[in-house]
Amino acid sequence: MEAREAWMRAVESRDARFDGWVTVGVTSTRIYCRPSCPTPVRPKRANMRFFPTPAAAQQAGFRSCKRCSPDATPGSPEWNRRDDLVARAMRGIEDGVVDRDGVGGLANELAVSPRHLQRILTEEVGTGPKSLARARRARAARALIETTTLPFTNIAFATGFNSIRQFNHTMGEVFAASPTEMRRGRGRPGMREAGEWLSVNLPFRAPLAHKELLRWLSLHAIAGVEEVDGTTYRRSLRLDGGPAIAEVDLEAQDRSVLPARFRLSSLSDLPRAINRMRRLLDLDADPAVIAGDLKDDSLMAGLMTATPGLRSPGEVDGIDAAVRAVLHQQVSLASAKAMAARLVAAHGLKLENSVGRVKFVFPSAAQWAALDPSELGLPKSRATAVVAVATAIDQGQVDLSPWANRAEAEAALLAVKGIGPWTANVVAAKALAAPDSFGASDLALLRQAERLGIPYSAGGLEEHADRWRPWRSYAMHHLWNLYLNELEGKPS
Repeated sequence: MEAREAWMRAVESRDARFDGWVTVGVTSTRIYCRPSCPTPVRPKRANMRFFPTPAAAQQAGFRSCKRCSPDATPGSPEWNRRDDLVARAMRGIEDGVVDRDGVGGLANELAVSPRHLQRILTEEVGTGPKSLARARRARAARALIETTTLPFTNIAFATGFNSIRQFNHTMGEVFAASPTEMRRGRGRPGMREAGEWLSVNLPFRAPLAHKELLRWLSLHAIAGVEEVDGTTYRRSLRLDGGPAIAEVDLEAQDRSVLPARFRLSSLSDLPRAINRMRRLLDLDADPAVIAGDLKDDSLMAGLMTATPGLRSPGEVDGIDAAVRAVLHQQVSLASAKAMAARLVAAHGLKLENSVGRVKFVFPSAAQWAALDPSELGLPKSRATAVVAVATAIDQGQVDLSPWANRAEAEAALLAVKGIGPWTANVVAAKALAAPDSFGASDLALLRQAERLGIPYSAGGLEEHADRWRPWRSYAMHHLWNLYLNELEGKPS
């Protein structure tokens, strides 16, 4: 079935699995919707136009549906799955590079000309980087309008608009409502200024293995930086405007969103804070697509049936992932966490207002790079590797930004003394949200391989895992999940 026919059937059946993958514009109303829009009247096929992003629909003159809020869908998993120039550009735009550094800044990060960047994005997603960044700003502004009592002038400049006039025009053009109308329709907002809590819903594609995600985060939480408190995951963030704290309720009753709260030093950091937490929790993943691709392997089919919606959790920053992975080399997870907590308490930024047991911000690459390996209290080889990888990241020799080329990043990591294949694979899976990284030499994976009849060797497991491409990161997490279940005495 060709894509257009599949999309039209999705609209006609209100199939939520296509939300975020495609945006439908209705020419008779000039409104764009998500495929699952609950409007009682389905558009005629002749009136449907399809766009890869809401920004492309906006560029074509369509306005956002008030009923289904298509801008509040999870992001397209296509941009995380792929590693070509368009996908990397989309990840960079979502992380705010255009807002911070302009189109030229993003083009420079991707080593192409602004003209070439404009051309390839327009050809594939229907609009250029400026329009995509504009849509991102509009989403962030809407969240502040509907959840705070901040003056609109403050919101406009906090979300990157150059003037209140541009802000008003964009919100009216995109959402077919003025900021005043949008605020009036959402009841009494709570937050009043930077430094107080801001509530935001984080959409995801069901199913989501909540308990398993909560367990993973709890097992890996570094004391002082993050914690699991009941069903709430809480952690500090290092952002441009200063330190922040994020909280996410992972046992939410709603099957499509996770309630989250952010306490920011600067409101302009909201979009990036949201993006960081979405990447950490892997909320743009599409479990249906992953399961569909892996179902032909009987082993994976069984594991996915047992635990549908299992995610491949990432990290909020590349340096966090890199240091954690180095500390975990050849020692238990508990030992690695204890070392990390001690180092963060000694060298991290102490929060002025801690929340729960979150008291520090994980040090930056520059801070780690400035340390003397002999003073870290670690084995010499591991201390040297921590400082070496931090220096490589700080000096740009290793790029672990969301828009990095994953193959080049892994190669650069392997060139750092003390970084081997297992460490590079783990860092790629976490820092770069790589869906196809696989640490075949991991001891827990090898133990599961032996139990499941897969050759007990890194080479044998690596060869067997080829059948799980392009989702080996998810296959890896299913094997880890099985291992954790056995440790807890749960039936496999």
